[in-house]
Amino acid sequence: MIIKPELKGNVSKTAHPYGCREVVKNQIRYVKDKGRFEGPKKVLILGASSSYGLASRIALAFGAGADTIGLSYERGIVNEEKLATAGWWNNIFFKEEAENEGLIAKNFIGDAFSDDMKERVIEYIKKEFGGKIDLLIYSLASGRRTDPRSGNTYYSALKPIGESIKGYNINIEKEELFEQEVVSATKEEIDNTVKVMGGEDWRWWVEALLKEDLLAERFKTTLFSYIGPEVTEGFYRSGTLGRAKKDAEETSDKLNNLLRERVNGESIITVSKAATTKASAVIPILPVYACSLYKVMNEKGLHETLIMHQYRLFNDMIYGDKREIDGEGRLRPDSWEMREDVQSEVKDILKDVTPENFKDTTAFDVFMKEFMELNGFGIDNVNYEEDINIEELKKFKP
Repeated sequence: MIIKPELKGNVSKTAHPYGCREVVKNQIRYVKDKGRFEGPKKVLILGASSSYGLASRIALAFGAGADTIGLSYERGIVNEEKLATAGWWNNIFFKEEAENEGLIAKNFIGDAFSDDMKERVIEYIKKEFGGKIDLLIYSLASGRRTDPRSGNTYYSALKPIGESIKGYNINIEKEELFEQEVVSATKEEIDNTVKVMGGEDWRWWVEALLKEDLLAERFKTTLFSYIGPEVTEGFYRSGTLGRAKKDAEETSDKLNNLLRERVNGESIITVSKAATTKASAVIPILPVYACSLYKVMNEKGLHETLIMHQYRLFNDMIYGDKREIDGEGRLRPDSWEMREDVQSEVKDILKDVTPENFKDTTAFDVFMKEFMELNGFGIDNVNYEEDINIEELKKFKP
């Protein structure tokens, strides 16, 4: 069959396996061109199959020579109507490239929130991964979580708190700008979003690993967060997502004290820049801001793809000597986005954007290109007219 892009709203229902392979290879080439750096050697990444998690895995494997364990919730091929997700292919082709370099690249597919998965990963670290890890990256983006201790399932809600918010959003499928109203969250929705996207599961992972003595001396852990500027405040930082991120920050403070005492380690909240990810594409109103931001940052030579951002994060900041820390102790590689001159120009664009002019006044083309690349489309050197044998694809295993 020939695999073509199939979008539904701001979600891609298809992914091209060989396009995903080229995306992984392109990121690897970027890291190799930038050069090696001193970093961790045994890394566990929760949410490793796409976006910031995948870019982190590539940066650390091919930049620092790290062996990695990647955990993700992805779907393989079901039938011709339901093909594998992009993350499924990313896992497979990352593993192939890493093992060609003599690195360990173990993939676990399943529910990172479950006790069973924690036990499986712990056993693997003990028996086949050298018995210790020196970095844990928490990069999960999920709409729901089942608490293994209570058995209850919680669903997140991407909503403002207090008052409804109106603003423009982008329908990626139709390439149209439309006005969106997002109603205010209920208390239950706020609490559930914190339960899904806050710091509790992160803490449980660290505590489980610590209990089994699997954390190396000077172990580090980081969770990727976002703050954003004033123009995104109402639907992000002051909304349900922001409440969950605040919970994660409070969790980080507790973990930092615990790790400092037990293994001379540290916990870090990393505030990333706005980026094109599967998660950001479905956050209300954020895509319009991102398109405007990309235009300004491109013009100033500041725009970064995911791999550029993550290489800089680990090389310069987490394992380098160029850390930028704010008053709350958070690492701020988003400082380029938050520059006063950048935000001033973004505000000017957003003030004048309309359904008629948004393609001309923003970098929608950049956003669209990056979104399609997340799913393996629009990549040079890929024959998208190739008739692909599904049975051959099924032979690939993560």
